[in-house]
Amino acid sequence: MARTTLPVRPVPRDEGVAARMRKQATSGTKPERELAEQLVRRGFKVEQNVRGLPGSPDLVLPARGIAVFVHGCFWHGCPRHHKPPKHNRRWWKQKIERNRARDRRRAAQLRRRGWSVLTVWEHTDPAAAASRVQRVARARGRRRPGGPRPN
Repeated sequence: MARTTLPVRPVPRDEGVAARMRKQATSGTKPERELAEQLVRRGFKVEQNVRGLPGSPDLVLPARGIAVFVHGCFWHGCPRHHKPPKHNRRWWKQKIERNRARDRRRAAQLRRRGWSVLTVWEHTDPAAAASRVQRVARARGRRRPGGPRPN
């Protein structure tokens, strides 16, 4: 698959915005923590940010073979909430499209390895998201996907 390259990162018009973007958490976000807490309360063993799996899923239920990605509305282009920035629109559009394509590739890689993959948007109620994960876990039963266990 050919990888498209983005133009050189645009010069920010506002250094305050650029500073906030640099500080944006990439893991251990509040929505991730809240969902993990809900799942633990329901009796699931949850691992976070598993580096040995494609895409380093935000949450993994290893005994059930479930990988969960908690996507931020801005960075992953939420169909309900994503609002592109006013400046450098073309660059940001390409950036978000590449993020979404990468998300699809990583999910497909995990599915080929036998994992169930769920995507939860940051705006989703953690209890509702946990119920969704629980339904998938019940349907899968206790099984670990094939292949070697990530470190």
